[in-house]
Amino acid sequence: MANKHILSLEIPTVANCEIFRIKDTSQYTDSLYVDCGELLITPPGFNQGNLIKVQPGFDLAINSCSLGVQTIGCTGTSLSGVVTTNTDVCGNTISTTNVNALTGSSSRSAIADGIYIIRYAVAPTDRVYVEYNHLRITGIMKSYYKKLCDLDVTPCEPNSKQQSIYREMNFIKLMIDAAKAKVEYCQSPAEGMQLYNFAKKKLEKITCSNECC
Repeated sequence: MANKHILSLEIPTVANCEIFRIKDTSQYTDSLYVDCGELLITPPGFNQGNLIKVQPGFDLAINSCSLGVQTIGCTGTSLSGVVTTNTDVCGNTISTTNVNALTGSSSRSAIADGIYIIRYAVAPTDRVYVEYNHLRITGIMKSYYKKLCDLDVTPCEPNSKQQSIYREMNFIKLMIDAAKAKVEYCQSPAEGMQLYNFAKKKLEKITCSNECC
């Protein structure tokens, strides 16, 4: 292994709308100390990130309190969900949520779909870091699977109306996959969100009648 840390994260798509999962998959060299682990997450619609202190090898199931998008109803300690502000080594102002907010909330909010900017760094944090654009699709996939349940697909040849709806559902899934690829692999977040919004609108128009179900 090279004489340096190779940072990486795994951010899987989860089925729970209240959970955001992040796992450390970094390779750390034994010849360098690992310190000051910082996970900076900027949710869609936010101008600044929320900082969570972490240890190497972390595997977090983060909720809306620890993301900083919910501050009311957070439980764990008296400081859970409380956001404080500080300045990093580069002079940037960052919000920090108390780590105990990770324990939960008495009334958790759903975590919205959209593009999350995720930066993981260890000391020296201005030079050793990795950053990702992650498109969360938990909400739209939950709607997609709900439509499939409503369609009640059976192992028999579909009629013409069913064929049309099945083609549309396949096209919508392609648009969702393409949106994720644009954001996470093609470095084209704006195009990715256009595809996501297009897929969401088409999915909302899918209706089930006696003729197709």
